[in-house]
Amino acid sequence: MIVVLLPAYNEEKSLPVLLPKIAAVLEGIAGGYRVIVCNDGSKDGTSDLLARYSHELPLEVIHHKINRGLGETARDLFERAAETCASEDVIIRMDCDDTHEPEFIYDLIAKLDKDHDVVIASRFQDGGGQVGVSAYRAFVSRAANLFMKVFFPIRNLKEYSCGFRAYRAQIIQEAIRQYGNNFIQLKGLGFTGTLEKLVKLDLIGARFTEVPFVLRYDQKRSDSKMISSVTTLGYIVMTVLYHWPRTGWRAHGRRTRQESR
Repeated sequence: MIVVLLPAYNEEKSLPVLLPKIAAVLEGIAGGYRVIVCNDGSKDGTSDLLARYSHELPLEVIHHKINRGLGETARDLFERAAETCASEDVIIRMDCDDTHEPEFIYDLIAKLDKDHDVVIASRFQDGGGQVGVSAYRAFVSRAANLFMKVFFPIRNLKEYSCGFRAYRAQIIQEAIRQYGNNFIQLKGLGFTGTLEKLVKLDLIGARFTEVPFVLRYDQKRSDSKMISSVTTLGYIVMTVLYHWPRTGWRAHGRRTRQESR
């Protein structure tokens, strides 16, 4: 079973384009598919659209009455997937703004089938790239990924900030068993949770790889939800928590692995 997770906030323009694309790509796939959307307090027509599509597609909707941000939305999506998936299922996390083309899902799954736990759609692999991104935004993205690579080195990864990823359900279930509600601990700090999930999975021994991917920012149909100052603060806080001597995440992860041997 392929389970697609979509965080949605004011996506009435994107959903009528993205959901049919997902259905066209995954219809008839062996094992079937379903989509879980977390409607994070949308104030536009997102709720009505999701209600309509729930009668047409294998779609489940989680509702937040007020906007709680990407961190809490991702937490609820991953916890719901972990609760309802079989261990051999595949979890795909995508953005809801039509910048992630569903056709890349097959490339992600193919890599999972080669003994990896997490596969990331990467702009920085040969054949990858981005369309419609300003030179300034591209520079900031490169700089942020370099920062993450220096302070959170993970084997085989160049792309840390793209949320388009495939996960073995088993590794997500294991992470939630180990971390509980702290799998996404920094949920109030913007897009920090996108990086935090990778770091927490690395600490429990997940195996990572990437596939080339083209970000279609020229197709973005909704306003950006990212507040750069909040996310930057989140990265700083996370760096301190990870590297803090003796009691930081990295030190705790090392002790846990040693005790399990």
